[in-house]
Amino acid sequence: MRTYLAAAAALALLAGCDMAPDYRRPEMAAAAPAFKESKDWKQAAPADALPRGAWWQIFKDADLDRLEQRLEDGNQTLQQALALHEQAVAQARIAGAAQLPQLNYNTSINRDQRSRNAALQVHPNLYNDVLAQGSLSWEIDLWGRVRNLTAAAERRADASAADLAAAKLALEAELAASYLSLQGLDALQEMLDRTVSADQEALDYTKRRHDGGAAAQVDVDEAELQVANAKTQATNNRLQRAQLEHAIAILLGEAPADFSLPPRSLQAVPPSIAVGLPSSLLERRPDIAAAERRVAAANADIGVARAAFFPQFDLAAIGGVESAFPHTLLNSASTLWAVGPQVSGPIFDAGARDAATDVAFAAFNQAAAYYRQTVLGAYREVEDSLTALRRLEEESATQGTALDAARRALTQAQTRYKGGLATYLEVITAQNAALAAESGAIDVQSRRMNAAVNLIQALGGGWEGLQQSAAP
Repeated sequence: MRTYLAAAAALALLAGCDMAPDYRRPEMAAAAPAFKESKDWKQAAPADALPRGAWWQIFKDADLDRLEQRLEDGNQTLQQALALHEQAVAQARIAGAAQLPQLNYNTSINRDQRSRNAALQVHPNLYNDVLAQGSLSWEIDLWGRVRNLTAAAERRADASAADLAAAKLALEAELAASYLSLQGLDALQEMLDRTVSADQEALDYTKRRHDGGAAAQVDVDEAELQVANAKTQATNNRLQRAQLEHAIAILLGEAPADFSLPPRSLQAVPPSIAVGLPSSLLERRPDIAAAERRVAAANADIGVARAAFFPQFDLAAIGGVESAFPHTLLNSASTLWAVGPQVSGPIFDAGARDAATDVAFAAFNQAAAYYRQTVLGAYREVEDSLTALRRLEEESATQGTALDAARRALTQAQTRYKGGLATYLEVITAQNAALAAESGAIDVQSRRMNAAVNLIQALGGGWEGLQQSAAP
């Protein structure tokens, strides 16, 4: 017994070896020193545990705040991501349990009848067997196999937590963008309803002129066409609004029939966002964190594959009592026990372990490449969003100029028509130009708000409590 225990202790002391390579976060071969649209950029590193806060409050919309608060409890996609994270955490606990000794018990009471025609006769042929025993097994992790299995599972659990955060952020952004787009459709609906009303008044006026002999029938036909076209556009806009409202209901986990949002025109302007946002914000992107942690898990898998080349040491022990009669079960003569180390290892496997190691290294390289691609994609998304905000601001200014000009041209065309100096076709042309200009202005405003949401998502969430490196 002392010999066995001494051998087990020696193996335990040696169980500090680790076959996994020293882990280093993959370096970026093409890390940009700065944004084209900003500055103070540095290489991204996972920091997704930093608080994001209720980033949507930057839009100062109480209705949006209430919808976002309902999202977490109702959205079923988020519930799926949460369940996947819980599974990953449980798998990590299962892997970690293998580092400790495993204790089990076994009890049985049997009445056995041996064959009387067996080649070897044992007497008596009919007997009782009462057994109660416990067993202990423990893999002495000499080469780090169990530790690396545990580390890999823990890193994948970390990655699943980042996946959950990424899913939550994406859904929050989708809800905010859908809500702001809905307000854009409401603003467009108001404009179309005004247009239908104005065109109807113009049609009535043209009919009176026609009845008085001052306008031709073609003017009446063109005015009716204008009213019909405006009503068609208004109806189509209502269809788009209804479908978007249904999409918002699904995001909240509610049936579309039980959900509605009152019309509310888009009046807000994009919030002031620091152009020189600190590069640390990109470190908070959960998808980057998830990709990096899967690289770490793949690195641990290499250690597991390498450990398969070496012997596996196990310490096993059993103890208990066994007797043919229950009343003698607790006698000292009924005691049984066994203890000792077990060693198992490969001799010949036709290269299977070499192939498994190659698989582990290839999986590591794949995970590292995916991490680099995720960071590059983050670069692009931030650049796109910053560019969109700046260019859409310029577009908003020029679209406003075009709208003012279109309105002046419409007023002049209506005045000329009433004075008999122009045909109704000139009025229709001016009306269509004004309608297109106002629709374009609403569209640009809606796109600016969505670009602000996209920038927040690209940066990994809000920037509450973080330093900004430049003035708005």
